[in-house]
Amino acid sequence: MVEIRYFAAIADAVGKDGETIDLPAGATVADLRASLAATYGPDLDKMLSVCAYLVGDELTRDPAVALSPRVDVLPPFAGG
Repeated sequence: MVEIRYFAAIADAVGKDGETIDLPAGATVADLRASLAATYGPDLDKMLSVCAYLVGDELTRDPAVALSPRVDVLPPFAGG
C-alpha cells in the first residue's frame, strides 16, 4: 500500500487531496502513473508526465525510482 498525496492541479483533476493505492513491493513511479491513468483516464497521464514526485526525501521525475510508503505528486507551480 502506498499513500499518495496530491497537490494543486493534480488534486483538482482527481477530486481529492490523497488516497491509498495497493501497489506491489518494488513498484516504481512509472507503475504509479500507469495505475493512476487506468483509474482516472489518459488525460491525467499527460499531467503526471510533467509532475515531480517526492519519494521519501528525494524529489524526482525519474519513472524508474522505487516508491516509498508515501509519495507526493507535485505539478509545476507558477510564480517564483
